[in-house]
Amino acid sequence: MVKNSSFGSSNRKYRSNSSPQGAVDHRAKPSGRDEECKPPGAGVGPRLVVVATPIGNAEDLGYRGASILAGVDLIACEDTRVTAKLLAIYQIQTPTLPYHEHNARQQLPLLMKRFKNGETVALVSDSGTPLVSDPGYRLVEAALSADVPVTAVPGPSAIMAALVLSGLPTDRFFFQGFLPKKAGQRRAALRALATIPGSLVILESAKRLAAMLSDAALELGERPASVARELTKKFEEVRRDELGMLAAHYAEAGAPKGEVTVVIGPPAAASELTDAELDQMLTDAMQSASVRDAAANVAAATGIQKRRVYAHALALTKDTA
Repeated sequence: MVKNSSFGSSNRKYRSNSSPQGAVDHRAKPSGRDEECKPPGAGVGPRLVVVATPIGNAEDLGYRGASILAGVDLIACEDTRVTAKLLAIYQIQTPTLPYHEHNARQQLPLLMKRFKNGETVALVSDSGTPLVSDPGYRLVEAALSADVPVTAVPGPSAIMAALVLSGLPTDRFFFQGFLPKKAGQRRAALRALATIPGSLVILESAKRLAAMLSDAALELGERPASVARELTKKFEEVRRDELGMLAAHYAEAGAPKGEVTVVIGPPAAASELTDAELDQMLTDAMQSASVRDAAANVAAATGIQKRRVYAHALALTKDTA
């Protein structure tokens, strides 16, 4: 789950752009789309529907998501109190059942019994898309194993929102989630990400943000990055700069409010590497790997065609023979 908000909390109440009055009425069917938007109900047999919920703005639930949550027999949710606030906005009275990492083992048999009885269950997290950093995959796996149809209602995601707002390459990206809390383990994890040829998407708590950015600058080099917070809400902010500059800013300004999503640009493009730089990378890689493996690792890190990298590696071994 991606937590960027808490529905209706005392200091984060939805304002004019996300009030109950502005919410989509799931009871009003869009013209010409009755069959597309029809929620699963009686007569369709058991199924599991994975529904993305807002990460800050309640209106992002949309017609289809609200319709399905109103039409299913049960909603399995990370925190029933959080989900209850969203359901109240849309006047949805579907029963809920808590399902999270601490009770997943106990609740799974109960949910599987619901499917056996022919019921339809929706799965939601506190905010964002289920199965992203939460135990929802266990329920999906169990449902599929029991031949229960599974479908999804895509929607809000802090990962995608931060990525498209970052101004960084989006053609290839890697979602890391949260890094380890301890500095040494965090740096080791960042080193493992250094050669991934795409943008990195990392979730981080506000209090560790400055330290994480500083470690990232040390392990990944000075790359462009962005820090997004309060996404989709009134005080949404995206700060863009080099990793070191961002680390310095948050070290001086202090931890920002809300949870944050960090996007870090990919390593230097292959076109920027000279033959001498490529040879040096191969020389370093071959100190701990075979010629073939070193070439494969360097090709993956740089995006350079494997055949060309392998040819360079063979040439280097001949020169040193």
